[in-house]
Amino acid sequence: MSQLPIHFFLEDISFTLKQKGLIRSWVKNTIVEEGFKLKELNFIFCSDNYLLSMNQDYLKHDTLTDIITFDNSEQKRVIVGDIFISLERIRENAQSFKVTTESELHRVMIHGTLHLLGYADKGKEAKALMTSKEDLYLSKRTF
Repeated sequence: MSQLPIHFFLEDISFTLKQKGLIRSWVKNTIVEEGFKLKELNFIFCSDNYLLSMNQDYLKHDTLTDIITFDNSEQKRVIVGDIFISLERIRENAQSFKVTTESELHRVMIHGTLHLLGYADKGKEAKALMTSKEDLYLSKRTF
């Protein structure tokens, strides 16, 4: 099988993502199941400070966040995007939610993917739908 167009990068941190091949397949299957085509998807793992700077510069928000998703697609139903994830936020949130860091990371990765698929998380109904979709696709992990 040729390599899927899902890439993993690091910015200002040291981190080793486990099971990259399985994660690529899982994310691609999510995209296909939602009726989209995957062209290119980049996950960029970084620090709180790096993501805070992006949040300030691009979104004009002066708060820490666990994820920022950029949809770079120029075609409907085609995924081209960059998903920036703060591993510091992931670790802290995992402790707060009493889940493993790996589980929280996977939840946030699929959350960003769902944003690219058109799901929002502002408002009670949108957030409930997003959470149900996260739970659905997390249950489909085979690793």
